Amino acid sequence: MNIDWNHFTPWASLAGGLLLGLASAAFILLNGRVLGISGILGGLIKPAAGDALWRLAFVAGLLAAPAVWSLVAAPVVPRIDASAAVLVIAGLLVGWGTRYGSGCTSGHGVCGLSRLSPRSLVATLAFMGAGFAVVLVARHLLA
Repeated sequence: MNIDWNHFTPWASLAGGLLLGLASAAFILLNGRVLGISGILGGLIKPAAGDALWRLAFVAGLLAAPAVWSLVAAPVVPRIDASAAVLVIAGLLVGWGTRYGSGCTSGHGVCGLSRLSPRSLVATLAFMGAGFAVVLVARHLLA
């Protein structure tokens, strides 16, 4: 395994992890809800009465964060080595998986594991195992 030292960002990664942990803790303490992106987005499809405003504000914050970050540091240009069709298929599979698994990696992996949820442990192991398998097949067996 080789580390790309030119793009190694431990401090930015640590800061992002700390912010995610703080946001998750604050969200559950202030709202009594688990911070799961798929649940927040899914709740916008058929929002309950008085439930849409905070969800929209949350999504707006997610979309505004890169603009705020660009005020502090140079913007990161993503490199995506996939076609638009592959990205659409991947997005649909992720959406289906979050519905099937009753949550996403942020809900299960960050919040569920911190609450010692057995269901979240199984879901996170399944997410990670599937990711490892896809990388193995796509990058090492088919390449």
